[in-house]
Amino acid sequence: MRRWMMLGLGTAAQTAACAFVYGIPYLAEELRRQEGLTLTQVGALVACPTAGLVLALYAWGAAADRFGERVVIALGLGTAAGALAGAAWGAHGMVALGLLLVVAGAAGASVYSASGRLVMGWFDARQRGLAMGIRQTSTPLGMGLAALAMPPLSGAHGLPGAFGFLAVLCGLIAVLIAVFAADPARPEARTAEPAPNPYRGSRLLWRIHGSAALLVIPQFTAGAFALVLLVDVRGWTPVHAGQLIAGGQALGAVSRILVGRWSDRVGNRLRPMRQLAVVTAAVVAATALATAYPSPLTPALLVAAIAITSSTNGLSFTSTAEHAGPAWSGRALGVHNTGQNLTAAVVPPLMAAFISATAYWPGFALAAALTCVSAVIVPVPRTLAEPSAEERPRTIAA
Repeated sequence: MRRWMMLGLGTAAQTAACAFVYGIPYLAEELRRQEGLTLTQVGALVACPTAGLVLALYAWGAAADRFGERVVIALGLGTAAGALAGAAWGAHGMVALGLLLVVAGAAGASVYSASGRLVMGWFDARQRGLAMGIRQTSTPLGMGLAALAMPPLSGAHGLPGAFGFLAVLCGLIAVLIAVFAADPARPEARTAEPAPNPYRGSRLLWRIHGSAALLVIPQFTAGAFALVLLVDVRGWTPVHAGQLIAGGQALGAVSRILVGRWSDRVGNRLRPMRQLAVVTAAVVAATALATAYPSPLTPALLVAAIAITSSTNGLSFTSTAEHAGPAWSGRALGVHNTGQNLTAAVVPPLMAAFISATAYWPGFALAAALTCVSAVIVPVPRTLAEPSAEERPRTIAA
């Protein structure tokens, strides 16, 4: 049906965006060797696309409200392709690369602001958890694609080969979106009265935002440092480490789909989110122990950590939109996206500095402790609020 095609295109667009926004860690060895950067400097470059993303999320969201999803996503991905092409064939040094990565991240924010609207526009509450889970697979899929492609491409062709691949990928998806994507129907306004502010008189949305932002810390600790940990601690090659990490990201993508379907069946997003946060804390703590005392279990626990830390993302996004309601979901998702991506921007450089001053295992231990805090502050109402009239199932053209 048409809505599944639109969801597929939106997921592909965000996968391409995530491949470069979150894929720089898989170039860490090449950046250290070719550009002579320290781990802390690499951590700063890792944060550059996310910093650009955060700066542009609201502006792209406003553009999507006015011009629609198709134009916004195609324009943003096309601009990102141009910035990545500049990084591939015209930039050298930390400053030049960093500026181009900021521009690419800011352009890629178009996908984050617009593709989530496909779920709310084309799917009703009975399938929204599954649909959002599928859409949210884009993060582990993008990171997995980067983990699989970046090390061999940079090894064979240097940084130009890796960045060139990302530029071509974004350009191709931009063309597909421009040609085949269709904006969902907009719900008609039912009243002239403004919808009540869901943040006024309730801390529920703020607790969802805060717990989700804290859950980004273990996700990006595992995702950003797994490759260099395997190289430094276990003596793996970057290519073999990237292949293992890609497997972990694939498991993370599957987990988001299964968790989204689970939340549809139980009619609640937040209780599964808290339960998974507790499991995540346990797995990341075990990874810290395996990093302090390296063994054959260390790679397996890293894969488990990468997979489980990805599982809750779709739940937090879906819950935010549902509790905010149709009139406020765009703004609420903007706040949610900003909080998560601000956290994602600061975790790599701060954690890199912390790891450099201590070791890998204290970094994972700190991530596990903060995950416990997240589990505590997840709000768990007894039942999920009933969908509003605008959210109830409606007929959508195939």
